[in-house]
Amino acid sequence: MELAIGTPPVSYSAIVDTGSDLIWTQCEPCSISCYSQPTPIFDPSESSTFAKLPCSSDLCSALPQSLCGSDGCNYLYTYGDDSSTEGVMATETFTFGGNQVKVPQLGFGCGEDNQGDGFSQGGGLVGLGRGPLSLVSQLDQPKFSYCLTSINDDASSSSTLSMGSLAGPAGNSSVTTGLIQNTAQPSFYYVALEGISVGGSSLPIPASAFALQGDGSGGMIVDSGTTITYLEGVAYDEVKKAFVAAIDLPVDDSGSTGLDLCFDLPSGGSGDVEVPSLVFHFQGADLELPAENYMIADSSAGVVCLAMGRSSGMSIFGNVEQQNFLVLYDLGKETLSFTPTQCANS
Repeated sequence: MELAIGTPPVSYSAIVDTGSDLIWTQCEPCSISCYSQPTPIFDPSESSTFAKLPCSSDLCSALPQSLCGSDGCNYLYTYGDDSSTEGVMATETFTFGGNQVKVPQLGFGCGEDNQGDGFSQGGGLVGLGRGPLSLVSQLDQPKFSYCLTSINDDASSSSTLSMGSLAGPAGNSSVTTGLIQNTAQPSFYYVALEGISVGGSSLPIPASAFALQGDGSGGMIVDSGTTITYLEGVAYDEVKKAFVAAIDLPVDDSGSTGLDLCFDLPSGGSGDVEVPSLVFHFQGADLELPAENYMIADSSAGVVCLAMGRSSGMSIFGNVEQQNFLVLYDLGKETLSFTPTQCANS
């Protein structure tokens, strides 16, 4: 998403992440480590509205890891893939939607040590989780939506995020399922996945594969910050077996793409590859995905791959599977809706 920070505002792109809470951006002087980003790195010394947060602040107390330093509340925030951001907590004026909406004194992390391969798409992250650090919680907005453009769209097109009344109601073509809260992982958005169909046939996956356990493990979350979908081992094995049986192409075992299941494309070009349909059966909502949301072609490597992987416990519905859907979170009703949308045109 596109936004701006500071006074005067400095524009940058950020990754929208429903799987975490912290809002952060890279900050000068980058005394430890900053990665290359497409826009200038924010320099707080050039903003008239930047203010460091004291250690006594509620947001500092809400951090999973913090340290009270001479310059205020210092933070370390880590992610499931071992990437991390470290710096000082502060407040700043953020601008959303061009110059349409300015939000003063929004708490965020000013990161001077940012480690992770997945961050380079933008200058930071906007956490949309359920926790107190997130944009959703700080703005006290019970409804938000995003529309993720396709990985095949032109690079100039950008995904959108809408809050409150701008998020809009679910449309006639929407499918809606309930959100589930997990006290052991309170920031995540859990959904009840009841089954998966490939090529019109329901797969023999035991209900326990997707069940949220009494100790808070298992279940499935919807995460816009995770690229592909990860399924619990038993479920993934059934999906993989079904795709191998349905696609009449040799399986590629080279591992060149980093994805688990790939097929060799026919020689002489990609052509049209027939792939089976894929439906996720959420509670009260059957979500059929377009093929581009689960099959990724890499013409340079001569393969087409399933955009899924194996998880050792919790399953994750990733952003490739969510592209070109308007995804609406209504926290007042505790519902999640998917509406087919050409996000590049929205």
